[in-house]
Amino acid sequence: MPDSISNRFKMSQERLEALKEELNYLETVREKEVAELIKEARSFGDLSENSEYDEAKTEQGKLYSKIAELKVLIENAEIVDKDDENAPKDTVTLGSVVRVRDLEDGFEDSYEIVGSQEANPRAGKVSDDSPLFHGLKGHRAGDVVEVAAPAGVFKYEIVSVEND
Repeated sequence: MPDSISNRFKMSQERLEALKEELNYLETVREKEVAELIKEARSFGDLSENSEYDEAKTEQGKLYSKIAELKVLIENAEIVDKDDENAPKDTVTLGSVVRVRDLEDGFEDSYEIVGSQEANPRAGKVSDDSPLFHGLKGHRAGDVVEVAAPAGVFKYEIVSVEND
């Protein structure tokens, strides 16, 4: 069991509920389906040369691995809606929707800052562990920031910051 806050998984209440629903589905419906596949494959006879049985056992292993992973995430969830409730309302924090302009090419994009378990860069959801968030954190609309990323240093102007 993790004994420090750094081993917690930051996520919204909605994400936690989705994980619980997925776990419930896997432990009830999917586990029964896989058990039935194994039972059916056993009925084919000799297990040493039974590819259906091997596939069903592999699927069972994947299922149990996913169940264990979900349990760890749920047990160590840290519900966060905002990174710092005391931060000024116009600054970038966890939960902010930030519009930035790349000063090199003028391209603008919006990002929602979310916990690491909800990150999905293609959907514009950036982790609070990312270099982008670390470069933007605490800044306001109009600020110019430098973000050190693995691909180099980027300069952005913060166009807007929205906090619910």
